[in-house]
Amino acid sequence: MVCIKNRNSSPSIIDDLKGDQSWRIFRIISEFTEGFDELSDLCDAVSIFGSARLEPEHFYYQKTVELAELLSQQGFAIISGGGPGIMEAANKGALAQGQTSIGLNIELPMEQKPNPYQSLSLNFRYFFVRKVMFVRYSMGYVCMPGGFGTLDEFFEALTLMQTHKIYPLPLVLFGGDFWNGLVDWMKCKMLEYGTISEDDLSLITITDDPRQVVDIMIAHREWKDQQRRN
Repeated sequence: MVCIKNRNSSPSIIDDLKGDQSWRIFRIISEFTEGFDELSDLCDAVSIFGSARLEPEHFYYQKTVELAELLSQQGFAIISGGGPGIMEAANKGALAQGQTSIGLNIELPMEQKPNPYQSLSLNFRYFFVRKVMFVRYSMGYVCMPGGFGTLDEFFEALTLMQTHKIYPLPLVLFGGDFWNGLVDWMKCKMLEYGTISEDDLSLITITDDPRQVVDIMIAHREWKDQQRRN
């Protein structure tokens, strides 16, 4: 069986498909353009990721608010995914301190409803465009407990640093009870099979202390400022 459309049959349908793909390219370009325009003046910002499903009474929701407030007090803008749960908590903590509170919202059939604590809200249709904005405008990542989306952001940043596609940035996993099992597996199985090196694991920090996260980000900002002067 030859897996290719017959270009001589139903040309009008094929032309319609081509047109749809062309317009999709323009939508992608427009999302990149809007993101770059809106965030180009952003200084030091920390992205906080985590589950959309954790309610305000959850321990990690409250810890996220605390962390975002502490970072905001030290002059860091806060970027989140713009939705409920941990994302809401991050924006809430930033806004409470009068700091720039950015939400990079994504169109999803469920879960993703914009939270009301954003001072700057951007909407994306495409995950890959949104992820570029996180990487381009964050000087540090904090991953709270989350689902596949949080893991996606975590491993995306880890891969980009491992392959030297981006400058090093702090990659903090907050909540040892949640993250230790994953990192232990990486140490045991991935190192055992030789698919990663010991140095790769040095890119990750696990903590339960919000103030340690703040210290890590401040130290990285000082290093980054030194690189800017050189």
